Amino acid sequence: MWHSATVRLSLGFVALAILCLGLADLSITAHDPWHELGRLMQGLVQPDVSAVDALGVALLRTLAFAFVGVGLGAAAGFLLALVFRFRLVRSVCAFVRAIHELFWALIFLQFFGLHPLTGVLAIALPYAGVFAKVFAEILEETDPLPERVLPAGSGRLSALAFTRLHEAWPHLVSYTSYRLECGLRSSAVLGFVGMPTLGFYLESAFAQGHYDTVGALLLLFYALIASLRLWVRPLLVPVYLAVAPFCLGSGLPIVWSNVSRFFTEDIVPAPLRRGEGLDGLAAWLGDIMAQEALPGIWNTLVLTQIALVLTGLLALLLYPLVSRHFFQRRRLPPRPALAGSRRVGDVRPTTGLPHLLGHGLLVVLRSTPEYLLAFILLQLWGPSMLPAVVALAIHNGGIIAHLVGRRSNEVGLRPDAPRGLARYAFELTPRLYGPFLALLFYRWEIIMRETAILGILGITTLGFYVDSAIQEIRFDRAMVLILVTALLNIGVDALARHLRARLRLRHTASCEP
Repeated sequence: MWHSATVRLSLGFVALAILCLGLADLSITAHDPWHELGRLMQGLVQPDVSAVDALGVALLRTLAFAFVGVGLGAAAGFLLALVFRFRLVRSVCAFVRAIHELFWALIFLQFFGLHPLTGVLAIALPYAGVFAKVFAEILEETDPLPERVLPAGSGRLSALAFTRLHEAWPHLVSYTSYRLECGLRSSAVLGFVGMPTLGFYLESAFAQGHYDTVGALLLLFYALIASLRLWVRPLLVPVYLAVAPFCLGSGLPIVWSNVSRFFTEDIVPAPLRRGEGLDGLAAWLGDIMAQEALPGIWNTLVLTQIALVLTGLLALLLYPLVSRHFFQRRRLPPRPALAGSRRVGDVRPTTGLPHLLGHGLLVVLRSTPEYLLAFILLQLWGPSMLPAVVALAIHNGGIIAHLVGRRSNEVGLRPDAPRGLARYAFELTPRLYGPFLALLFYRWEIIMRETAILGILGITTLGFYVDSAIQEIRFDRAMVLILVTALLNIGVDALARHLRARLRLRHTASCEP
């Protein structure tokens, strides 16, 4: 039901987003964007796979990086979840997950180069922080009663294995499956920084104007995500994990002297290397904050606020596509119902064409990585904040719409409940608004992290200044800006948790699809 506190907070967020609209650059600067969009749609209708060299290798690399990265992240995250109660562990996990995979990849590229270790660690590190948080939440929410009735003297490991872990196992497996889908998206996007995955070939095809090849690559990626449940079986996962490391490729050899120099020289602030002392360091940091960090923070916050509200609006509009309460029929039996049969007026869900199309649309929306979609829209519309806003809203709106729609299927309606728009506005949406708002606040920090990384594409968020510093081989400035990005994400995550607690919105990341 509607609560005054949630309504006031929602209206406040909408008002702030409207204010940000006046401060954002949302222009379309491309000469003929509709012509380019038409070419892209034609490429999706008439894809051409034959023009892609080594497509099978790219697909294999995408899968390999995802399995190895997610596998290592899940293993490390589970171990960290067991000691997540310690503040130091929570702080370290919050820091590593606050830095986007592409930022980690840019860091590792500087001393590992185009080596498989770069891609694996870029996925495994932030995912370990995410897994640790979510696994700890799942274990904490299990029923504590079985642990209390264990015989005296039972060890901590035995207590965990036979009580909390046994109950939490299905949720742990379900969330790990979802993170594998995320890992496939992250693995594909790593191609934009040079790793040999699908993103590398997609960027090359766009640069050459081969939209039929772009269409083939996109359709292949969607098919890969959509068929995930068909080929990722519990009995096959150990096989995939064992084979994946051998499919990563060799890459260039690691020069270990570069690794040593990166930590001992490259990321050491320039004033300290020149012996200018603390005064020089303070002036140097002040220059970074004034010229790069503050403008980047401002643009990141403005873009995030608009994208957050647009994500919410899109999710509320789209969740009926996967809700059985909007795709159903009533069956009137020809004679009075007998014992055990369906009663007159019972609602029977149907899986007709509209429902299947709606479900397919949300699969496409939530399967398309924000970075990939923003890259495509930038090619079509030109450089501005608009491609980033639309990309973030489409991807995150698709995820939240899927979750809210699935949640709506658990809501029971009376036989005489209104239909159509009245059912949406007065029956379901008020009941689902609390869980919807909790999901939106959970995605807030994720939207912020994605907003920052989209700066690599030329949008002047924090990622723009990070990428510029790396291109200028000023790694010390880049590390400061990455630290600022991480602290900003940690702050937004803390604010979102505070709002969820204040509004008593119960939701954990384990509810993700």
